[in-house]
Amino acid sequence: MEYSALLVEDSMSLGALYTEYLRAEGINVTHVHYGEDALRELVKWQPDLLILDIKLPDISGLDILKQVYGKYPNISTIMITAHGSIDIAIDAMRSGAFDFLVKPFDSKRLSITVRNALKQKHLLELVTQYEKSLPKGRYQGFIGDSLVMQSVYKTIDCVANSKASVFITGESGTGKEVCAQAIHQTGNRADKPFIALNCASIPKELIESEIFGHCKGAFTGAHSNRDGAATRADNGTLFLDEICEMDLDLQSKLLRFIQTGTFQRVGGTKEEHVDIRLISATNRKPWEEVKLGHFREDLFYRLHVIPIELPPLRARGNDVLLLAKKILKTYSKEEGKNFTEFSPAATNTLLAYTWPGNVRQLQNVIRQIVVLNEGTTVEHLMFPHPLIQIQSSSAEKQYKCDNDSLIYEQNDTRRESTLLLNEYSSHSIKPLWLVEKQTIEGAIAMCDGNIRAGAYFVKLI
Repeated sequence: MEYSALLVEDSMSLGALYTEYLRAEGINVTHVHYGEDALRELVKWQPDLLILDIKLPDISGLDILKQVYGKYPNISTIMITAHGSIDIAIDAMRSGAFDFLVKPFDSKRLSITVRNALKQKHLLELVTQYEKSLPKGRYQGFIGDSLVMQSVYKTIDCVANSKASVFITGESGTGKEVCAQAIHQTGNRADKPFIALNCASIPKELIESEIFGHCKGAFTGAHSNRDGAATRADNGTLFLDEICEMDLDLQSKLLRFIQTGTFQRVGGTKEEHVDIRLISATNRKPWEEVKLGHFREDLFYRLHVIPIELPPLRARGNDVLLLAKKILKTYSKEEGKNFTEFSPAATNTLLAYTWPGNVRQLQNVIRQIVVLNEGTTVEHLMFPHPLIQIQSSSAEKQYKCDNDSLIYEQNDTRRESTLLLNEYSSHSIKPLWLVEKQTIEGAIAMCDGNIRAGAYFVKLI
């Protein structure tokens, strides 16, 4: 596959050298010297790769990068500069750069970086192409088109009309009740009741009554008969959330109810029969609870017929952006604010954070941003301080890791240079820029003014 690159480098000699490096990789290169020229070229055509110097005569490379990321997100960008610092690297990566190279660098380092960038671009294109063949956007209350969520949607479609028990697992805030409602709404019981009960929020003494109901006088305060969730869900779906919090004694009664479809109200003697679809959920690992003796093994096998594991938000890729945009729109309307979008840096923050509280935490953060700020665009610095700190630390760590080998090579070069300096007097030493200029000009002269041939000759030297 043939790739194209746009090189933005104001130094003619370095531009010629980097052009030859890239052409040796089989890449078609267009070289421009100014930022304005680069922007004009990008309007005409979009390269696979943008190699962009930060220090340009007319426009900052970082400003160009921000425009490219907003308008042409499919272009992989590599930033280069002779003035490397961690702050610059962090700014570049926040703005969407794939990597950051500090001059001087040789053909090998550029080649490795370019190959990695193109490899990632190719993989992303394959994933995008595959995702386009799958259902998109929204599904029965879910928002997300990632591959892991497509798998969840497919499972829901398969089990919707079955009477088999479904056991949903996943971290807190991943949408277990949304999943249960999706199963109900997709199946043949959609026009029947959906009753949800959170076993962790009900006192141990009352949960049996909440599920099965009670008769008048069954306990203090029971002034009349009361239907439980099982009765209200007849012919529909009963969803028991956080079921691993249920007391062991009640687990045995629930097991009998599942096996026979019958139950007795608290304080009653009459057997009642209902037809329900049972869905349960927990944010714990149910088999671990069985091994610890906190959950009955026979009940586990009755409930865990069709398992559905909901992925955490950090494993859902760009779904976080779809969710964030929807939540931002909703909360902006509720609060009477004008927010409509996220800046490139804010987008990177959303993607870089791990979201341990998942969708619920994302809702909390965006609500806080909307309430405490004004404007139309959410900026990086509007996020709560912990998210800003984590993003900066992540970028700094990546920059240091990527440049460890370069720093080591530069230290070796400095030691060798110190030894060489001892062999020469200060009068015989010429400035590096002058040596480079004379070498390149001499090579071009030897090649009868052919710049490409001269650059290749310098590379061989």
